[in-house]
Parts: sequence; structure tokens; C-alpha cells
Amino acid sequence: MSKTVAQVSGAPATGSAGGVLPTELLLRTFTELRDELVSTLWFILGNAEDAQDIAQEAFLRCWRTQHNLPEIRDLRAWIFRVGLNAAEDLRRSAGRRRVKPLVGENIMQLADGTAPAQVVEDEESLQRIRQALLGLRPEEKEVFLLRQNGELTYEQIAQMRKCPIGTVKTQMRTALEKLRKVLA
Repeated sequence: MSKTVAQVSGAPATGSAGGVLPTELLLRTFTELRDELVSTLWFILGNAEDAQDIAQEAFLRCWRTQHNLPEIRDLRAWIFRVGLNAAEDLRRSAGRRRVKPLVGENIMQLADGTAPAQVVEDEESLQRIRQALLGLRPEEKEVFLLRQNGELTYEQIAQMRKCPIGTVKTQMRTALEKLRKVLA
């Protein structure tokens, strides 16, 4: 039996046919997630241009396999998994094995109209967080970013990474402990 798009997305069905077309759902969901995905990829890859490229590659991969959308239980987690797989492919490719440093780059844009003193303070905090994240092991960083930026549950992360939920929780706890030590 085929699932409806509402079941695929977890969102209420809309439209005259009682549901959203799968292509529209994919476009809308990817658009909503794009900034979070790029930010997560940026931290993982260490480079803004690569993060943008991989986000675009992730969209293309999702688009090419959109015929599978009715079988996908959690579209948000699936898009993040496709993005992380594409990032892993890039990391493994020849000539791209070195992570480029994040120092001096603005990973997160600050809102307009912020007081100058607040901008400096926020930038210092961001730099400390970036440095702390770079100190995490790759699997800890991935779990932390999926939980924080991707807003995925531990169950979703465990499914994506094909590992026990206890492993995910342990990696998250270890990441938080390391971040607390560095940021204290």
C-alpha cells in the first residue's frame, strides 16, 4: 500500500487532492533545511564553498531519487543523510583530504542592526565555538551538529548512521563534555 505525502513528511496534507505533490514537498522541505544543512556541512568540511557545493549535490541526488519519496518516513532526516553522504564522498576524493581551516571566515551571519559591541562579543563566541567543534572527533561532531543544527532526534540520528541509539547518545554526551571543558 502506498503512503501519502502527508505520511512521508509528517506534515498535514494540503491541496485540492488532499496532499502535496512529492516534488513540491521535496522543494519546500529542502528550501526550509538548506541553511541548516549548509551550516552543518560547513563545520564538517571546514570550507564554505565546499559546503555550498555539497548542498547543491545533495539536492540533485534527492531530486534524482524523488520517485522513492513515498517510501521515506522522515524526509528531513533523509535529506541530511544524503548531504552527509555527499560530504563523505568529497572527503574521500583524491586531492581533497586536507580540511581547510575555518579561521577568519564568517560561518554564521549576524543579524543587521546589532550593536557593534555585541557584534564583537558574538564573533568572539562564534570563534570559540568553531575552535571547540574542530577539537571533536568526526563522529562526535556529526552527532552534535545533526542534533543541534539539524534538530534531529537521537532515534533519527541512529537510523541515519546505522548504529545503536546508545552509541549516538554516548557520542553526544562526550561531545557536550568536551565542549563544556573548552568553553568553560
